[in-house]
Amino acid sequence: MTTSQPDFILNRPGALIAALPAVLGFVPEKSLVLVTVDRGEMGAVMRVDLSPRLADTVDRIAEVAAAVGPDAAIAVIVDAEGALCPMCGEDFRELARALSDVLALQKITLLAVHVVDRIAAGGRWHCADMCGERGTVDDPSSSPLAMAAVLDGRRLYTRREELQQIIEVKDTARVERLARRIRKQLKARGDHDDDSARRDIEYAIDAASRVGDGTELPDAQAAEIACAFTDILVRDTLYALAVGDKAAEAETLWAMLSRVLPKPWRVEALVLLAFSAYARGDGPLAGVALEAALRCNGEHRMASMLDTALQSGLRPERIRDLAVTGYRLADGLGVNLPPRRMFGWRAV
Repeated sequence: MTTSQPDFILNRPGALIAALPAVLGFVPEKSLVLVTVDRGEMGAVMRVDLSPRLADTVDRIAEVAAAVGPDAAIAVIVDAEGALCPMCGEDFRELARALSDVLALQKITLLAVHVVDRIAAGGRWHCADMCGERGTVDDPSSSPLAMAAVLDGRRLYTRREELQQIIEVKDTARVERLARRIRKQLKARGDHDDDSARRDIEYAIDAASRVGDGTELPDAQAAEIACAFTDILVRDTLYALAVGDKAAEAETLWAMLSRVLPKPWRVEALVLLAFSAYARGDGPLAGVALEAALRCNGEHRMASMLDTALQSGLRPERIRDLAVTGYRLADGLGVNLPPRRMFGWRAV
């Protein structure tokens, strides 16, 4: 995700750290966050989990950072326990050296590495290289970027776990039951043609309208939509719902199906959810959905493309252009999709 904020001062670590939840969409914990700097302004912001072997694998984050062509970068290590542990300092310095080396290979200068215990008002930060600088974190809720995010209609999540709960599979018995039902219904379906594609798309739109208030789909309807996902023409058309005036209802349906469908049909629900979230500017939810989709199928074409776009900081308006294809396909099938709308709404 990228942002530009003229009042933002990159050389004030307390302000920089306080702005991260607004940019990422959630409060990072146990994380390495890399902020790219392009001509003196904040560029792309990337986050990875802290792990014992992270220093050996930071080349990946450097490659992603290089894709947006920044001049420099600033790293923030968030670790509630490690920030207060004197013996952890050498681990952080090793990570900082490794990150500096791989970024240098990409012609990116690492300006600073800050270690912070928590991203909250009064959180404590210090520099990783023992430069002696330290201070407190500003109030994240008062950050100019947080205010801008709220005005833009973007949702800010308290923690990353809140995002994961949106797609978390909880009723495994239902998932297994649906797997049997989907296979049975697929055997009973005839050959795919334009008429069946049109019926499947209209069925999904109707289902989205019915679950918009949070009502759970019966097994028969969830299985019917899963069967529809096997038709590429249907899937490609359904992406258009992300930019229509029923986008919030469609996103609710994709999230619901992500929690109940078995593999491989769950992947399609996750990617539709990711596309919808990305199109409205919710990069954090899009990222979590894509991560889950690629765990299920690492070669999924649309998931891989969206993940690359998200990691490289491609802006949502560019992604929305892909939905135009869905409208063209719908026109060819004679399906009346919900009209396109301006953005700024906030999904439930």
